[in-house]
Amino acid sequence: MKIHFWGAAREVTGSRHILEVNGKRILLDCGMFQGRRKEAEVKNKDFGFDPKTIDAVILSHAHIDHSGCLPLLVKQGYKGPIYSTFATRDLCNFMLMDSAFIQEKDAEYVNKKRLRKDSKVELVKPLYDSKDAQQALCQFYGIGYETAFVVTDGVVCSFYNAGHILGSSLVHLLIKDQAAGKTYKVAFTGDLGRKNLPILRDPTPMPPTDYLITESTYGNRFHESMLDAGGKLKEIVNRVANRGGKIIIPAFSVERTQEIVYQLNVLWQKKEIPDIPVYVDSPLSVNISEVFINHPECYDEEIYKEFINNRKNPFGFGRLQYTHSVEESKALNSHHGPCIIISSSGMCENGRILHHLKNNIEDSRNLILIVGFMAKDTLGRRILEKQPSVKIFDEEYRLKAEVEVMNAFSGHADRSDLLEYIKQIKDLKKVFLVHGEETQSLGLREYLLEIGIPAVEVPGRGETVTIEEKES
Repeated sequence: MKIHFWGAAREVTGSRHILEVNGKRILLDCGMFQGRRKEAEVKNKDFGFDPKTIDAVILSHAHIDHSGCLPLLVKQGYKGPIYSTFATRDLCNFMLMDSAFIQEKDAEYVNKKRLRKDSKVELVKPLYDSKDAQQALCQFYGIGYETAFVVTDGVVCSFYNAGHILGSSLVHLLIKDQAAGKTYKVAFTGDLGRKNLPILRDPTPMPPTDYLITESTYGNRFHESMLDAGGKLKEIVNRVANRGGKIIIPAFSVERTQEIVYQLNVLWQKKEIPDIPVYVDSPLSVNISEVFINHPECYDEEIYKEFINNRKNPFGFGRLQYTHSVEESKALNSHHGPCIIISSSGMCENGRILHHLKNNIEDSRNLILIVGFMAKDTLGRRILEKQPSVKIFDEEYRLKAEVEVMNAFSGHADRSDLLEYIKQIKDLKKVFLVHGEETQSLGLREYLLEIGIPAVEVPGRGETVTIEEKES
């Protein structure tokens, strides 16, 4: 059996790993690279392998850095099944179509600019289009948690709740290597969640596993406690509202937006924040919130107690408005007085958040609230680092707005979470650390060795590992 690492290897985005066994090739995730645009474009277009040689895809969850290149995989000839949980499949219905729309619009925008300068210039083509996304969605197969299913000959898979976003799964594989006469238990965390997050259940303990491929996004860092998040959010909202400012929150449409809305709902119900308008300005977030409502099987006990049992909508309250049209979004630019604007994309690389940042970043009364991971070389990372000025739509803007970071909302396990989770897995022989910048992965490697994990590797992109050890 071999494992090929083709993405999210010594970096965070572009999750892609291939298991090769019994003459079959199984792709774990097919994510999009994000960061420096030219570099990401090259990596996204070149898989490093021929999509036609893949026999099955297993998708851990719907985030674009894990699912976003599935339409391109299909466009380049992949015709097999894409296995995921039911909630992940439903989220991808919206997210992959939205991604295709962005690819088309970005290409259209660039081509217009190029044609103004040179009518004979070579036109940019989208990475993929809506037809490619639709075809990919036709190849999805939804599977329930803890339900074993056959992937290929000799490979049986079960999904366990990862607690990261709605429908996120830990992938556990029982593999019989027919040529070698060996049996392996291999697991892939996708992105591992945290305990005590609102809305979702805690991650399910992993069954016995020989070889673990795990994320390490925050492998050398600690988060603030989620139990303190409400208090800090309350303080921020009251402080900024009292000085007449706006709070701009870049947030992923999946999970982060719903978590912030949920927390604001709780504070608003208790009358602990002022009665100011809250806008969710992202058409995708509106659709995603509907998917959340349709999958209560993923909720934890807290949300049932506070909302579902009382027949209240956890993602809607008196001052909350979801904007749909471009006109509604543009109208927010002329809003006077305090308000909260939650908009995507989470790393500030595209979408409506760019317009809200452009219009509010130079006003010191305002505050930009960072609530999620910001990859290297993204606009969000530059704001997080509080650089004096940042470029938006190719124009420089002074960063005069206050910047606050709340990593309590992070859906990723931190160092203590990862160590605690991995330590309880029985039979571990080796751990492969992916989905993390080098400093995070290498730092976590040292801590895992200290707690007694026999072997830990941090593979690079394009690296292949051969598994030859016999099962103990």
